[in-house]
Amino acid sequence: MRRLIAAALAAILAWASAAAQAADATAWVTTGDRSRLLAPEDGLPFKAATTPAAPGTTAIEVDPARRYQAMVGFGAAVTDASAWLIEHRMTAAQRDALLRELFGRTEVDGRAGVGFGFTRLTIGASDFSLHPYSLDDLPPGAVDPSLAGFAIPPQAADVFAVVRAARAVNPQLAVMASPWSAPAWMKTGGALAGGTLEPGMEDVFSRYLLRYVDAAAAAGVPVFALTIQNEPHFEPKDYPGMKLSAAQRSEIIGRHLGPLIARRGLATQILEWDHNWDRPQEPLAVLADARARRHIAGVAWHCYDGNAQAQNLVHDAHPEVDAWFTECSGGAWKPDWAETLPWMVEQVIIGATRGWARGVLLWNLALDEADGPHSGGCNDCRGVVTIDSATGAVTRNLEYYALAHASRFVRAGARRIASTSGVDGVATVAFRNADDGGIVLIACNAGAAERRLRIADGGLAFEHRLPPHSVATYTWAARR
Repeated sequence: MRRLIAAALAAILAWASAAAQAADATAWVTTGDRSRLLAPEDGLPFKAATTPAAPGTTAIEVDPARRYQAMVGFGAAVTDASAWLIEHRMTAAQRDALLRELFGRTEVDGRAGVGFGFTRLTIGASDFSLHPYSLDDLPPGAVDPSLAGFAIPPQAADVFAVVRAARAVNPQLAVMASPWSAPAWMKTGGALAGGTLEPGMEDVFSRYLLRYVDAAAAAGVPVFALTIQNEPHFEPKDYPGMKLSAAQRSEIIGRHLGPLIARRGLATQILEWDHNWDRPQEPLAVLADARARRHIAGVAWHCYDGNAQAQNLVHDAHPEVDAWFTECSGGAWKPDWAETLPWMVEQVIIGATRGWARGVLLWNLALDEADGPHSGGCNDCRGVVTIDSATGAVTRNLEYYALAHASRFVRAGARRIASTSGVDGVATVAFRNADDGGIVLIACNAGAAERRLRIADGGLAFEHRLPPHSVATYTWAARR
């Protein structure tokens, strides 16, 4: 009997000791009314999960033992417009402070860095360039199959300067790149806007893309992944772009670009699609081509139509192929934080990562007070930050906070882990960091009523009241 009592006492003492050592959780909250912006709430104590929950509590279980994809990072595109503003409309001190805040994790001027670890560059101009251009522009009627005229223009110098500075802050920064158009002389119609690739130009276009990879590497900007066309199902009329069918993409990847990369032994990956969620049949068609499939490392997605379930559909068919989320923009069409912040977090940050995305990107890293500079295309897109073109002052937009709720806490190499999601309208995604084993849970309450959450990890749980139209990131030391 004494042994039984002693064993029971030892078990109770061990549990009590473990509970005592369990550090409290911390919540970081942003509300739709902007009364709280990544505001910390410390001291959320863990208690035994057997303690009865209050009526109306939403139960969320986190299970670190169920692991999914490894994360690369979160961030936004360094477009020509973003780089030009950072390089030419900010002082050196302003520029340094902004890049350390965006790409670092230490405190800058009393504000914690948000740790962006992923970015996207354009190969040639997009609509967010000061003017249309490619990297091998020629007079009408001329062609350049040897790419003798290939050159990186001044705008790219701005881009590479910003990315080098960002990589100095975060050496793990992962860089991908996408073309908006082939040079006009490679295309039907002979213009940067609209058209498609001329038959027979697949090889020279592939060599053009690799010339960019080489030029970027020589400039200190290694490119880990390429897509062969931004939004290949859309043909813009007033800025660079072109359509590429699934058959064309299969041909370019399977017979030209993929073999070129393989012969050179490059580590650069090819990502297919780079367009909206609404047409999963497009990447599935390219992945069905055996010759193209062997060269495709991932599928890239945008947010402007459909939903993130498309990512799961493609993943289920090809679990060996990574998912990446590569573009979504906020803008003047959705100015209400209470509506747009929860949408952005629920659909993009949570939806994309629960849909196997290893990285999540928004569109322009920075735009000015007039939503530019731009040349055609979107005239009311919003940057992650706004830079005043006269003073260099920075405004942090709702997209900044949507990203920061993930990027500030989820580090490169973290694994997505299992979490309850969708109960009582509360969407969640959870991660376990590789370096210290810490747990990160992102929760979104898009509803108009407060939600009382009970968040459990193993035998312990804590509670928190999540305001309406709000987002919270919870962090704690791993329980197991």
